[in-house]
Amino acid sequence: MKYSRKLATASIVLLSLLMVISGFFSATRAETAKTAEAATTSEWKAGAATAKITPSRPMPMSGYAGRKDNPSEGTEQDLFAKALAIEDADGNRVVIVTTDLIGILATLREDVATKVEAKYGLPPQALLMNASHTHCGPSYGRDDTRDYFEFLSGEIVRIIGEAIDTMEPANLSYASAKCGFAMNRRTPTPQGFRNHPNPEGVVDHTVPVLRVDDAEGNLKTVLFGYSCHNTTMGFMKWLGDYAGYAQEYFEADHPGVTAMFMNNCSGDQNPYPRSMLYFAQRHGRTLATAVEAALETNQSAFFHQRKLSGPMKSIFETVELEFTEESKREPFSYPVQVLQFGDGLSLIALGTEVVVDYSLRLKKELGDRGPAIWVAGYSNVYSGYIPSKRVLEEGGYEAVSRPWKPELEERIISKAHALFDEVNR
Repeated sequence: MKYSRKLATASIVLLSLLMVISGFFSATRAETAKTAEAATTSEWKAGAATAKITPSRPMPMSGYAGRKDNPSEGTEQDLFAKALAIEDADGNRVVIVTTDLIGILATLREDVATKVEAKYGLPPQALLMNASHTHCGPSYGRDDTRDYFEFLSGEIVRIIGEAIDTMEPANLSYASAKCGFAMNRRTPTPQGFRNHPNPEGVVDHTVPVLRVDDAEGNLKTVLFGYSCHNTTMGFMKWLGDYAGYAQEYFEADHPGVTAMFMNNCSGDQNPYPRSMLYFAQRHGRTLATAVEAALETNQSAFFHQRKLSGPMKSIFETVELEFTEESKREPFSYPVQVLQFGDGLSLIALGTEVVVDYSLRLKKELGDRGPAIWVAGYSNVYSGYIPSKRVLEEGGYEAVSRPWKPELEERIISKAHALFDEVNR
């Protein structure tokens, strides 16, 4: 009898153990099936990569003419280039590169585009390169910084390849929030428009965010923008400024996530207050928090995440902008690019330093067509200010920097409309 009771007890223990093991394998199979199902339902693939591009030696700094021949005096914050590769279900691919640089020189764009097309088969129209416009970065287009140019180009090509090679099933969505430290810097005075904070001036406080999740729903990459000069500081140290801090803080709060900043239409927008390092840090924290708001962080349900579907389209063309006859300058080939994410998002990339009027106008004119409209400046070429017709007529710093004909705004807007129509047929 005693033996029978022991046998019964052992049988119960064994049965319980078998049930636990069976449950474990069932749960594992269910989780595996769930993961496989998620992977098969993800119509995108995405991958991201990062390179540190802080110069390894003192170099001339960019941004302010008064210090162009003075070497840097150290590093306050490392500078980075980052690449995001995206591919739709049909194999259509784009790569977005963000950099802690003053701008994307045409020579850098051409060098990188040529190499990645030859090495990875990426057509030039599918490559978008954007600069944060930090004024605490290197002046890399000079003869005496050619070694850095070669290093920079090589690193960007390398991370593009890494981003492409590490693409995995992903889900994409778009959302936006607001951030308030940018202020128009054109103040009217009896002596004309002065470079001074104008609380009544036009602004665009939108923070657009492209969210990339893996097949299991884990956040992997955020690409976000803002329309504000990245110029809180102007000292002699390497610094990503507020945009560098925004990326640094977001990545620290989300280990393993790549945060990428894309400067938008900031030609007449400044961060205020400025000229103190802690203001750059505070602005960075403010912007990182706005990204969190756009992602609806810690909300029990999402209501503002616009899920993106394919197809992925890209188009890149130039429009000839003319200078005044008196200036005797040759026309300038100005790049306009559109990346189209199905019917959910149109990312319009404009070259060099466009004022905020371009963002506000394109969003107003195209905003009722269906896709969300994101307008970035500082993309694919860097050659000074692109004022609107209004700014040209008003005068002031942004207007007199280049002797443009007033038709430049209509030419750029018309080209953006034409490319938008082309990818939204």
